[in-house]
Amino acid sequence: MNALRAEPLTAESFAPFGEIYEDKTPRMWRINQNTARRFGNWEADVSGEGGRARISLFRAEPRPRPIKIAMLERHPLASQAFLPAGRRDWRAVVAPGGAEPDLGGLRCFLARGFQGVNYRAGAWHHPLLVLEEGHDFWVVDRASPAGESEDANLREFWFGAGEERFVEL
Repeated sequence: MNALRAEPLTAESFAPFGEIYEDKTPRMWRINQNTARRFGNWEADVSGEGGRARISLFRAEPRPRPIKIAMLERHPLASQAFLPAGRRDWRAVVAPGGAEPDLGGLRCFLARGFQGVNYRAGAWHHPLLVLEEGHDFWVVDRASPAGESEDANLREFWFGAGEERFVEL
């Protein structure tokens, strides 16, 4: 079986694919008369070809186990940020590449419940991989301008026979 072992998610290890968001960042300041803490100063790049920022709540369900990786997707016009609403661990699977992913560089990251990611525009990644029922994420991505299909910012790549990988939990 082609196993894909989860590695720790760090800013350095994830840099080729985007940024990580976490509440452990040194970028924190007090706001609202010192009654709240604001973490980070992150940005999502969603303006490509007239796009607008969209904030959504995704409720993800676990995939059948063993978790099979047989496809990747990318969004060529904008980044896509996933911020877990609960403090539950999840997985982020990515690959380098251009028009097609380089499956030899496929990686799986163990994202802790306090870590979100922002896949940069064009980064190959697998859709959400959660380990428990009803795992919610706030998602910031590109809303298509009027008249443009949502598919304008989506490319999918399906693996050939025997190229599938399985996530080690």
